[in-house]
Amino acid sequence: MNNWFIWALLSAVFAALTAILAKVGVTDVNPNLATAIRTTVILVITWGLAFATSGKADWSALSHRACFFLAASGLMTGLSWLCYFRALKLGDVAKVAPVDKLSVAMAIILAVIFLGEKVKTQEAIGAVLIVLGVVVMVIKL
Repeated sequence: MNNWFIWALLSAVFAALTAILAKVGVTDVNPNLATAIRTTVILVITWGLAFATSGKADWSALSHRACFFLAASGLMTGLSWLCYFRALKLGDVAKVAPVDKLSVAMAIILAVIFLGEKVKTQEAIGAVLIVLGVVVMVIKL
């Protein structure tokens, strides 16, 4: 099994637990406050890991381009989390989580458009199945 797959699978497990824990945590809390609390915990953990594992990081090696795109990515993450917590406050995990995972299909499309990545047939079929799965899970029959 590939190393990336193990990390991606762990990410999926933690994301699933995030949805459940967040839904319980946001029950009687403003979703923006809930997001701020979550973000503070993440901030402490990630900076701790960065300092513990990076050794003597060469901050000057960070280019302006890298900083811009990392900051923009952080902004998108923050906006995503704010929207996600609001959705969890208003809806069921069984509907919110799948819609949130449309990001997988969207990321594939954006990677083709902006990064020039090539998509194999099986990846395209997988993306279509994700979209169809979301439709099946959220429409009322």
